[in-house]
Amino acid sequence: MNKLSGKTALVTGSSRGIGRATAIGLAREGALVAVHYARNGQAAQETVEFIEKVGGRAFTVHAELGVPGDIDQLFSGLEAGLQEHTGQTTLDILVNNAGETLPTGAAPEEVSAEQFDRLYAVNAKAPFFIAQRALGLIPDGGRIINISSGLTRVANPSQTVYSMTKGAIEQLTLHLARHLAPREINVNTVIPGITDNGNTIFKIPEVREQMSQLSAFKRIGEPDEVADAIVFLATDEARWITGAALDASGGSLLG
Repeated sequence: MNKLSGKTALVTGSSRGIGRATAIGLAREGALVAVHYARNGQAAQETVEFIEKVGGRAFTVHAELGVPGDIDQLFSGLEAGLQEHTGQTTLDILVNNAGETLPTGAAPEEVSAEQFDRLYAVNAKAPFFIAQRALGLIPDGGRIINISSGLTRVANPSQTVYSMTKGAIEQLTLHLARHLAPREINVNTVIPGITDNGNTIFKIPEVREQMSQLSAFKRIGEPDEVADAIVFLATDEARWITGAALDASGGSLLG
């Protein structure tokens, strides 16, 4: 415990799922966490209240990603919250977790230009410019952790565009890791597999059974199992790891 005492963190898309579990995990280790949300302010506030209940510190930040002015709105709220809680605007840990996909997927010939642009705006463009803006706040020795997907390693035509955006995230990690190494800022990717994010689809027994077969452990991952890997990369124990893609898919990519 308290491996991140005195540190600050921003987790995008942290009102539910992996993002929420990551925010809680970072807070348990002592970090002050900015809980970002796009639409569900109540869920984000519940995340903050849970963190405070277990002795941690957190505050919410609202910004719809993928729209004009998104980065300005995000960092205006972030810097105000950091200033209020710490007296400065230092950000030690950035977790680019927020993302969107097409709810039911779509074959490549069915994807509209608007859908394509939306996914790239949220999943690839926003993380790039969030990282770019955060570099003015992240001190030497900081951490950037980008969340990809196991779909970058297997073919699923109904998720072509989503997979393309996550491939872009992995390239962002690779090049930022080299670029920021002189400042000892570690940049890594975590690759989840199928993880129960609370979506109603996970409550359908036959669908759940089918998805479970993809993991070597024959079950669906839980958000905290992926979050533990993210938190590890944020700690000093991961100081010699950068530019890496950590598979947290429960062996779903073993074949």
